[in-house]
Amino acid sequence: MIRLVVQTRERIRLTELTECGGCAAKLGADVLEEALAGLAVAGGGQRPAELIAGLDPPDDAAVHLVAPDVAVIGTLDFFPPIVDDPFTYGEIAAANALSDVFAMGGRVLFALSVAAMPEDLPVASFRAILDGAASVVREAGGILAGGHTIRDPEPKYGLAVVGVAHPDRLLRKGGAQPGDRLVLTKALGTGLLVSGHRQGKASDADLDGAIVAMRALNREAADVLVSHDVRGATDVTGFGLLGHGLEMARASGTAFVFEATALPALPGALDAARAGVETGGAAHNRRFVAGSLTVGLDLPPELVTLAHDPQTSGGLLASIPPSQVEFVDAALSAAGVDHWWIGHVEAAAEPSLRLASPRRRPAA
Repeated sequence: MIRLVVQTRERIRLTELTECGGCAAKLGADVLEEALAGLAVAGGGQRPAELIAGLDPPDDAAVHLVAPDVAVIGTLDFFPPIVDDPFTYGEIAAANALSDVFAMGGRVLFALSVAAMPEDLPVASFRAILDGAASVVREAGGILAGGHTIRDPEPKYGLAVVGVAHPDRLLRKGGAQPGDRLVLTKALGTGLLVSGHRQGKASDADLDGAIVAMRALNREAADVLVSHDVRGATDVTGFGLLGHGLEMARASGTAFVFEATALPALPGALDAARAGVETGGAAHNRRFVAGSLTVGLDLPPELVTLAHDPQTSGGLLASIPPSQVEFVDAALSAAGVDHWWIGHVEAAAEPSLRLASPRRRPAA
């Protein structure tokens, strides 16, 4: 058990204890892809038929069939503080970890804390982190049921989450089909705003807007997608819109075309990009997608930066069959879920991405 020492100061700034926070702290997708190559078949073993989703191909969570109509979902996510307030940090870390269950189309059963904390962190601060996480897990329909802690000079917190879904109604990265429309359920720019605020290039109000987005669950959006027989989806987190879009394109053998000017940005995010803000995680994201990405001519550089920006607790990116677009649009609106139609899926000889410029009207 960690020995947490009560300090005399009333408030601790969590972000002062870290070099970076949130999903921007993730290993780059380029590095991770190389590290995981072949791991699923290491040792010559075969994947059991009951393992519906795992590393081969990679998906948002592991899924194991336990009965003909019951699949158990398991996932884990944690990161250093992205904000100073401990309760809010716990909320955001929990929402981000729970998102992978929703990205698979499941519902949350319970979660376990994964905590690395400095020994001299005030007890009240650690408790506030746990309280924030527990409140969001309850909102998601589950319960915070335990966990594990270690000592670490840099605080880190997250959850291991267990969920459940019907095996025939899972959302998968490989479910996209040519002709599908692409919808996104949260605006982009959390990495830009968090980093920009640290650099004095984003306002308190802009950061507050990002916090509201990061605390929000993807539960309602996932329910709508599952109820309308959508099969292709993922959540947009540390690899950015383009990185996670490429994962879906690869899994489905298609090309994802994003309309750059249709990408939604959180207030202040584009201003931060224009001011030169970009996270270290974005550099990894650029390398990951570089060989598969075509960028339209004359696109403002801030839109390209936004598309690479690592998100923390981002929205769902889903591929919607043409016959369901009208119904999904209406259902998301009725559920109060913000959403934007940002592109489409095309057939392709090789999986690829395109960040398209606006179509120009012919001269009169």
